[in-house]
Amino acid sequence: MASVNNRRGKLVFDFRYKGVRCREQTNLTDNKVNRKRTELILKRIESEILLDQFDYAKYFPTSKMLAKFQQIEKAQAVYRPDDNSVMTFAEFAELWLLEKKVEWRESNYKTVLGVLNTHLLSVFGERKLNDITKADILNFRSGLAKVPGRTNGRLSPSRINHIMTPIRVIMNEAAERFEFTSPWRNIKALKVPRTDIEPFSLGDVRKILDDIHPNYRCYFLVRFFTAMRSGEIDGLEWRCVDFERRQILITQALVRDKLVPTKTDGSYRSIDMSQPVYDALIAHRRAVGMRSKFVFSTRKGTHVQNRYITRKVWYPCLERCFLSKRTPYQTRHTAATLWLAAGESPEWIANQMGHSSTTMLFKVYSRFIPNLTRQDGSAFERLINETFDDSEQAKEG
Repeated sequence: MASVNNRRGKLVFDFRYKGVRCREQTNLTDNKVNRKRTELILKRIESEILLDQFDYAKYFPTSKMLAKFQQIEKAQAVYRPDDNSVMTFAEFAELWLLEKKVEWRESNYKTVLGVLNTHLLSVFGERKLNDITKADILNFRSGLAKVPGRTNGRLSPSRINHIMTPIRVIMNEAAERFEFTSPWRNIKALKVPRTDIEPFSLGDVRKILDDIHPNYRCYFLVRFFTAMRSGEIDGLEWRCVDFERRQILITQALVRDKLVPTKTDGSYRSIDMSQPVYDALIAHRRAVGMRSKFVFSTRKGTHVQNRYITRKVWYPCLERCFLSKRTPYQTRHTAATLWLAAGESPEWIANQMGHSSTTMLFKVYSRFIPNLTRQDGSAFERLINETFDDSEQAKEG
């Protein structure tokens, strides 16, 4: 549903056009008069979209989205067959990618493009879409199971599912447009073993922070006590650290060496600084000064490289501390379990982590905090005992 929202005090149009979510920033301050004005404009936009009379350039002549929609229209004109014949997989994949590029992050676009070029186009590229059968798809998936992987010699079920996703979406979309039956019928994703989380105990955290190289102590302390994701902390800028309010504003992340907006609206959030985080960042600011816009940077002022830190700093530290090898992402899980163990509100924890609800919180971390989630029965037993004790005392009185 279309709406007018507030971002950093300015009004923003939020609507869908051609199946794509569009968010257009205005220079209008959020007040009663301006909000009423923008809501009237939004209603007009919705009406024109419904009547197929909407002209994006008329309302947003300088928008980046405008060029992308124009590219799609040109591509659709080029790939519209004159004889109503069905495209090849490669032709439709190119059109589909161009249409999706408007919606996706650049990193996601490059990932899907890589899957197409590496695995799919060589097999299905020259074939007509309506000639591809269910047996062809299943045979292709069987072949992927024999492809060498990075670690155990074979591609994992998760990776195979990832490769198969573009086929499913492309074939279903093409079937709808060209009016043929999609071959993707009753094909279920491969079962993926549940990934177990391995949070650290508070004692482990102390051990790591005592051992870690001094240049990276603040970096990992912040990770342990804020639950920030790797891309979020690596792309954190000083302008997003509010020492006065003791908050860290998460508005962007570092993805493939580029700063991009947060993936979801829930990820756009403010994290409250605990005293250890506040003190560590104050000391870190004094130590590094203004050498970079990034909170954690190299001596040249560029952002830190997560792979380098993981390989050269993190893993050696775990080895010295005699702790099992696990990725730095476990610092996020550690923060969640420590907050839960401390009795913090689940709603507050979900907000700190960028979750839209507490569902994921209890699903992932419940077994680490049995008393909070009532999985050991002790809370109910306590309630019964207290109730009966009160009743007995009342009788005696």
